[in-house]
Amino acid sequence: MSKRAGLSEVLVKDEAKILTTWIAEQLSGGARQDLLSEADVKEASRAFLSIFANAVKNDYDEEMTGAEWNDVRSHLAKLSRERVVQGFSPEETATFVFSLKKPLFEGLRQSGADADSLNSEFWKLTQVLDKLGLVTVSEYQKSRQQIIERQQQELLDLTTPVVKLWDSIVALPLIGTLDSERTQVVMESLLDSIVENEAAIAIIDITGVPTVDTLVAQHLLKTVAAARLMGAECIISGIRPQIAQTIVHLGVDLGDVVTKATLAEALKIALRRVGLTVSKLGSARTGE
Repeated sequence: MSKRAGLSEVLVKDEAKILTTWIAEQLSGGARQDLLSEADVKEASRAFLSIFANAVKNDYDEEMTGAEWNDVRSHLAKLSRERVVQGFSPEETATFVFSLKKPLFEGLRQSGADADSLNSEFWKLTQVLDKLGLVTVSEYQKSRQQIIERQQQELLDLTTPVVKLWDSIVALPLIGTLDSERTQVVMESLLDSIVENEAAIAIIDITGVPTVDTLVAQHLLKTVAAARLMGAECIISGIRPQIAQTIVHLGVDLGDVVTKATLAEALKIALRRVGLTVSKLGSARTGE
């Protein structure tokens, strides 16, 4: 009577051997020991093989349905997220699963099963491992995208700092190009700072903005309007000659917004508006 191939039986009988071969396969295949130690590779392999063995202990198919397979996917998703943070490439992450093929195939081959049964089991196992490999790639890409988006948000926050210059005076130095997304961050940062500092004057410095087109001007006006609704008057500083010419050429109307060439000039106006003046120390002593 022909013997049928059974992956579950092979894993129960030869789990230790398969695990050892799999770990050796990963290490010999250039596993990043600069990112993971050999002990880490062993622990990750042991944990996954245990969950995988539980999923195939009953008759399984390529669809991988059932709670046990959900556990396998969840485990791989977690591993993929960790490896993104650790610095692995998507190929290196997927190799974790693909390198398991050889040990499992060898275990099935040595089980003494008949050829037809082996071919059927090989095909089913190939389908399953390929799909699990794709799970790692998909989760890796998803996690990396989330990290990129978070870093972009952090960069936006870093490039839109609101500085308290004096009591009731805040300044927002802008660097780089303004787009719709960044304008929203700028507006939120400025309004929060106005409330937090009880600011009456907000200086928006565009010295670090390379060009001003119609869209950028509209974004600036929106920010000014939002600040006014919060009770703060705005002064735009950093109006260089080229930017002034561009604004005039575009026909952009800044309305009654006060503009100055430098942040220092804008600060002088802001101080006067809150009832303060700046004078040289020598002049002050002469008047004593």
